[in-house]
Amino acid sequence: MSEAESTPVAEPTESIEATPEVEHGAPIVSGIVLEHCAGRYRLTLPTDLDWIDLWPQLQLYFVGQEHLWSETLPVDCACGQRLLDQSQIQQLAEALSEHQLRLDKIITERRQTAIAAATLGYSVQQGELPPLLAKETNGDPIATANPLYLKTTLRSGMEIHHEASVVIVGDVHAGASIIAAGDIIVWGRLRGVAHAGAKGNLGARIMTLEMAATQLRIADFVARTPAPPNPPYPEVAYATEQGIQIAPALSWGRVFALSEAP
Repeated sequence: MSEAESTPVAEPTESIEATPEVEHGAPIVSGIVLEHCAGRYRLTLPTDLDWIDLWPQLQLYFVGQEHLWSETLPVDCACGQRLLDQSQIQQLAEALSEHQLRLDKIITERRQTAIAAATLGYSVQQGELPPLLAKETNGDPIATANPLYLKTTLRSGMEIHHEASVVIVGDVHAGASIIAAGDIIVWGRLRGVAHAGAKGNLGARIMTLEMAATQLRIADFVARTPAPPNPPYPEVAYATEQGIQIAPALSWGRVFALSEAP
């Protein structure tokens, strides 16, 4: 079965430029921008400075702009090619918390940063794949980016977005979601939302040790999973002309191997 998607109209965006007053003649870093849109903030960090130089400027920026927000809202941090480790992400989260803001998602082009953020329990978007949408018009696309490998448990509220396949070694709790242009492989229990082939790839698969997802999506097809077998065993969800089908991994693997044989 399929389901039409609608694209919400974005609310007007307000930008807060990095123009706090700085004492003692300290330079102001351009490129720090805080944008408000649809009940969230998006913090964009410049990529051409070392963290040791950027960090004090970020602290000054938050102090100088604190009067412009009046409620605790989630913050998406867009850091592009900047490499952030766990300690730097924690520093950023603590600084935002001191000013009544809450770090929620890291948007990055670096796999190392995505792994560090997900390990700390933050939502991750690697690349510009928008949530639960995006379609290619010229056939089924083949994701060429490197897979995102995460050894962690995705808890409720966490989101992972990636422009290729996603591999999770751990459980995916109800309320968590994975959106990937390629395959989704969960070496654990899948209880949240999984959207494989999110750019229109009908050949994408969702594979897990225990299929108990609240919702499955492959390209434009949507399905709910039946009660998992007892005891559970590995299963594969794949798209057919009739919609999404779920098969035991062992039998599906044999059928796939036969279909691929010369």
